[in-house]
Amino acid sequence: MDSKRLKGKAAIITGAGSGIGRATAFLFAREGARLVLADLNEGQLDEVITAIKHEKAEVFGKKTDVSREEQVQELVRAATAEYGGIDTVVNNAGTAGDISDPGNQRKDVWEKVFGVNVMGAVYTTKHIAAHMKEKKKGTIVNVASVAGMRSGAGGNAYSASKAALINFTMTSACDLGGYNIRVNAVCPGLIKTGMTKPVFDYAQAKGKEDKLGSRCELLRYGLPEEVAYAILFLAGDESSYITGQALPVDGGNTASLNLPGMKV
Repeated sequence: MDSKRLKGKAAIITGAGSGIGRATAFLFAREGARLVLADLNEGQLDEVITAIKHEKAEVFGKKTDVSREEQVQELVRAATAEYGGIDTVVNNAGTAGDISDPGNQRKDVWEKVFGVNVMGAVYTTKHIAAHMKEKKKGTIVNVASVAGMRSGAGGNAYSASKAALINFTMTSACDLGGYNIRVNAVCPGLIKTGMTKPVFDYAQAKGKEDKLGSRCELLRYGLPEEVAYAILFLAGDESSYITGQALPVDGGNTASLNLPGMKV
């Protein structure tokens, strides 16, 4: 019996060149999905596509800046033309911004962070919605963050963008539920990726590597693959009665009280 959970299904994954997006692309490929991968870093994207092709999976990629609607529209057009429709979209592309205090916020930082983290998902949802409505089926998984649920997990612009993404997940789920389109979010905690590299580098420089992940109940940081499995669950049929939810994948961080002074 073939146990591949995404066999025959087509999926778009943005930010697929590294980190959580990369891990999700490999997992989806192993589970039988036909993939459309997008990333702004064309070199990293090509590396992932080449590796997935070696596993005999169907995949093609497109360099995409998700903050530009015309590029997202072209991504969706190419994906639907190639596979005749898309079953799943994973809005993973993101950027961290900075950690400026409220008195030193920069307009360009906020515009970039919201452009990628929020509008990227807005544009993808907008341009895939008609195709999914026609099929009366589809799943959208947004990669948010625990930073969108509570303070202390990211800078002001980043945290605000992820809170907006969580809310957009809920409102989209309400708008699209009647068409059997499910929209959910995963909210990673501290995951070892390229985006969080400065955190890990800082801890290493200060001799505090053992403190990484100490704010969560599992007392460790997470890996991209652990988030990818949560995305797979929300994208597949096993979560058929779940929509409009934000699922923390954070080792229990949001289940407990973060006390002042506990940052690495």
